[in-house]
Amino acid sequence: MTDTPDTSHDALLLSARDERGVVTLTLNRPQAFNSLSEAMLAALQTELDTLADDPSVRCVVLAAAGRAYCAGHDLKEMRAEPSLGYYRDLFTRCGKVMLAIQRLPVPVIARVHGVATAAGCQLVATCDLAVAVNTARFAVSGVNLGLFCATPSVALSRNVGRKTAFEMLVTGEFLSADEARARGLVNRVVAPEALDAEVERLVASIVAKPRAAVAMGKALFYRQLEMGVEAAYQTAVQTMACNMMDDSALEGVQAFIDKRPPNW
Repeated sequence: MTDTPDTSHDALLLSARDERGVVTLTLNRPQAFNSLSEAMLAALQTELDTLADDPSVRCVVLAAAGRAYCAGHDLKEMRAEPSLGYYRDLFTRCGKVMLAIQRLPVPVIARVHGVATAAGCQLVATCDLAVAVNTARFAVSGVNLGLFCATPSVALSRNVGRKTAFEMLVTGEFLSADEARARGLVNRVVAPEALDAEVERLVASIVAKPRAAVAMGKALFYRQLEMGVEAAYQTAVQTMACNMMDDSALEGVQAFIDKRPPNW
């Protein structure tokens, strides 16, 4: 990871960091529509593992080069080695990347400038937030090839309503960007020329908050989703009490009482 963009044309994953600790990762297989090859998954896993251990990181933007955002798995690579063991390993590694995004202590924003299909749609659904251009389209289209998008269904069904998710999975049909927003897959939809500004608005709002509060909140948010209501409240109580004892929260509350900006 560097302080300036990696401009190597051979790098599968470009990384850049600004002075605030905002990291932009860019999928860089434009000729293959940024498909998630084995090498791309390995590059993402390595980078995410590194970021998870870096307390100076405040936010991650997941972008892509070329016309498409991400077309899912590399089908040519998948077809070259057809064995049950190989496929189990491949989909397990993809799942680990998705879990690494969810477990990262900072928010991850998908910057979606083009089509996102199958595991590419899964990637968007897995990110904590998503901003898309109004021409972007989304589908879990494996069923059109005889392959139900089982692993993408995990993230998709946790973003959109059950019937929307199932319809997408069994028809392989696309959602427009506006439909994706209405159904909960993306947060914001903008014209292409406004994409970076809209992403920056989200980033600026996030980095203005204490990192510790956001990290605790993100971990709790995903953990409680898998619980019953009573257990979720118990977990949330513990998280909120610990958060309140953090210096940033004590300062934030005192600043509110004093009617002044917090000194974070």
